[in-house]
Amino acid sequence: MLKRFEVRNFKSFKNNTIFDLEKTNYQMLSSTNAYGNLLKGAIFVGPNASGKSNAILAVRFLLDALLGMQSADFQSGLCLFSQNPTLKLRYVFEIDKVEIEYEIEYQRIDKLIKEKLLVDHSIILSREGSVATVSVSEKTEYTDVPSDSLFLRDIYFNTRFRGNEILQKWFDYLSKSIYCDLYTRTTISYRNIDLSLFKYLEQNGVDEINSFLNDYRFNQQVIYDNEAHGKTFKILSKEKSIFLKRNSIGDPIPLSLESLGNKILLTILPLFFECIKNGGMLILDEFSSGLHNELEELLIRYFMKKSTNSQILFASHSTNLLTNQLLRPDQIYSVDFDGEGSRIKRFSSEKPREAQNLEKMYLSGVFNGVPNYASDVE
Repeated sequence: MLKRFEVRNFKSFKNNTIFDLEKTNYQMLSSTNAYGNLLKGAIFVGPNASGKSNAILAVRFLLDALLGMQSADFQSGLCLFSQNPTLKLRYVFEIDKVEIEYEIEYQRIDKLIKEKLLVDHSIILSREGSVATVSVSEKTEYTDVPSDSLFLRDIYFNTRFRGNEILQKWFDYLSKSIYCDLYTRTTISYRNIDLSLFKYLEQNGVDEINSFLNDYRFNQQVIYDNEAHGKTFKILSKEKSIFLKRNSIGDPIPLSLESLGNKILLTILPLFFECIKNGGMLILDEFSSGLHNELEELLIRYFMKKSTNSQILFASHSTNLLTNQLLRPDQIYSVDFDGEGSRIKRFSSEKPREAQNLEKMYLSGVFNGVPNYASDVE
């Protein structure tokens, strides 16, 4: 699982910034929101254009660079308003109580890439430009490393880390991760599997989704079939279609005519199921798009209670999620933007008590990350 990540000169984060996912001394929600000494995720809140999405995009960058279909796009990651030509990223994971640290550095002027991989503080891979040394392949020294990709990516695809179980488990965890932008409903599976609703229903049927809807009293069910029967009519088609049938109406409604909220819910439920069952990270941007506040709370509570070695990282504008009944103070980060770029504040740094109202404290400015708009319109 992800233990911490660090960025410098990445997108809106001009200065060195550390995001910590280690559990602090808080005892609240320890049985649901933590797995060992690590937290099952974090939320990023703050004004529009503060850098919330950029925080989780730093994790997506790692996944894209190591497992994506294209080479690492360092230019798009560089902070546009910084004179510093060097981008630096550092990720620390814990796999079977073994710490894995991976550092990436990119120098814009000469397009030089540096990499370093450590396992329990021992260097496994070191790369500077086209020269690299590695101890997890038959060949240990390289002088012809391509300049447009990560060397660790090449080693993985060429060797699959044969004989190194920890690195295999680490990449297995990474590959099970999923990214989704709820606003555009863009989903990326790093196992390259189709996580669309149609594919999910074709492979798994409707039972799991309908069980969820039934357990949490949605009073509706999903139908995926060539025909759908109602009280007043039935629908027949050559191909299978998706319908929602409300208990109070009794007639099937095509998904295409449903609300945005229902469409988004049915889009992301397979992602939740997949990540909870298999592990990995679920990275959600614009989590507040189209979902009612209480539905957002339900989904986060569901993830925390049902998952084990899975993590969820998400950006949202919904301040109702800032409560000790749902998330621990060490799982909440506010993001601000000033003349130095994006800055973060972890709620636990203010040591709020369990009985305190985190949402109220946030809105009053205790944790920063609150917009300061004019109260009246002239």
